[in-house]
Amino acid sequence: MRSKISLEKRNLPSTTSSFPSSIISSPAGKREMGVMVSLSHDVPATAEGDFFLCSTVGSLPWKTVLHKLLQHESVPQERFSTDCSRLQKQFGFDYQTLVDGEVILHLYNRGGIEQTASMLDGVFAFILLDTANRKVFLARDTYGVRPLFKVLTDDGFLGVCSEAKGLINLKHSTSLCSKVEPFLPGHYEVLDLKPSGKVASVELVKFHSCKDEPLHVACDTVEALPSGFDIDTVKSNIRILFENAVRKRLMAHRRIGCLLSGGLDSSLVAAVLLKLMKEININYPLQTFAIGMENSPDLLAARKVAAHIGSEHHEVILNTEEGIQAIEEVIFSLETYDITTIRASIGMYLVSKYIRKKTDSVVIFSGEGSDELTQGYIYFHKAPSPEEGAEESERLLKELYLFDVLRADRTTAAHGLELRVPFLDHRFTSYYLSLPAELRIPKNGIEKYLLRLSFEDSNLLPKEILWRPKEAFSDGIASVKKSWFSILQDYIDQQVDDLLLEKAAEKYPFNPPKTKESYYYRQIFEKHYPGRSSWLPHYWMPRWVKATDPSARTLKHYKSATQE
Repeated sequence: MRSKISLEKRNLPSTTSSFPSSIISSPAGKREMGVMVSLSHDVPATAEGDFFLCSTVGSLPWKTVLHKLLQHESVPQERFSTDCSRLQKQFGFDYQTLVDGEVILHLYNRGGIEQTASMLDGVFAFILLDTANRKVFLARDTYGVRPLFKVLTDDGFLGVCSEAKGLINLKHSTSLCSKVEPFLPGHYEVLDLKPSGKVASVELVKFHSCKDEPLHVACDTVEALPSGFDIDTVKSNIRILFENAVRKRLMAHRRIGCLLSGGLDSSLVAAVLLKLMKEININYPLQTFAIGMENSPDLLAARKVAAHIGSEHHEVILNTEEGIQAIEEVIFSLETYDITTIRASIGMYLVSKYIRKKTDSVVIFSGEGSDELTQGYIYFHKAPSPEEGAEESERLLKELYLFDVLRADRTTAAHGLELRVPFLDHRFTSYYLSLPAELRIPKNGIEKYLLRLSFEDSNLLPKEILWRPKEAFSDGIASVKKSWFSILQDYIDQQVDDLLLEKAAEKYPFNPPKTKESYYYRQIFEKHYPGRSSWLPHYWMPRWVKATDPSARTLKHYKSATQE
């Protein structure tokens, strides 16, 4: 018995492909063709073998050989043909489509699932069905930039979706599938397809850790870097690798834009992006986007950056009522009840909504990942030692898919935008994490000191932006006088009764809410995703400090750029 892949709830062509009734692949939300592609029609069912790609979510930039994998429908045919010829010559790949995911089929045919996952340089989540060997494979990129959820029942029914909401109402054997869980980043899973049609998990394998130099480095356009840890060599290598990370993600015929908060990370991305766009003669101006309340720190800083680099700058003014009204939509999109993630997501959700409605930019660059990689959070000043700071950095990177990357992907994808995050380039992150721990710590009271120092002589940014203190996104969009989290708390205080909070631990024994704000978010989450609180293993909170709130403004080292 056979059934079809479900493609409901997305703006996708109606192309489907038959595969076993015990497996369902169900994309959810608003991930359009630039982000989610079904290959069952465009890619031959067999590529030198009896296997096919059921669906893939992601973008796989290629520069040479496997390193420059084609963006979804994003490259002129003549340029694509040149790259295909190179792949065909070196590896014998015979490209038949204009879909980047086809390379997954060729890689699997040549070297199996581990080589396939390890050689992909980009962000991805895919499902591969090998009918000859009766295997099903799932895989997700190192940092989980692209989402993937699965459910596997005790009687062998497998459901896979890019968002959990596509699985929670899925019925099997007259009952709902209860064990919906996120697929771990940096892993692939091998599953057997039994003769009965049932599916059984064989093994879950970690194919890449954030510290490991990726296998595809051998195919990179940046070959051997100078060795050694003298500061000039390190600064040069950081600049080279970061510029390379942005360059790899430039391929797109749809318009490129960039989120610009005026902080170090988004400003560096925007500056390097515009520089490279000029070098390759992209014939339209870079659109940059900032959101905040009137004269908020982020808006003021973003204006300076936009004027310095010469972007076509857009400002979205956030008002309190609009932000509060968006809370439920945001929680529904995020599938989380984490406090700081929701706070920061409101602004990003609304600016993404503006981009979709008011501009023609679709491919959106952003600075996610830098805070975790370069020890950018203010609490890193309190790290007991460089080694513990390095360990915390790695922990945060491993949990990105639960917090900042979750925020960035879901808020942009909810409006049909494609997110690109160069700070999470595999080559860049593995190099940065290979540096001695003492080089990566905050210095002279300044977080991300090494990253700032590396670009000090580049003239990419004004000095006051390059050395601007850390401003959390949910704090920087608010006024200096009153923080965004204070505005939210004032509103929510009127919505949640004291008695409800007193009994919160009884009602929600897992991750019980400690504040009215947390209780309010949890209520909304449970309304849409009842009994799914385990999706969030713990709340995001700073370490090494006595903090009851995740906001940077509650920490001793916090200092807004407008308060200097």
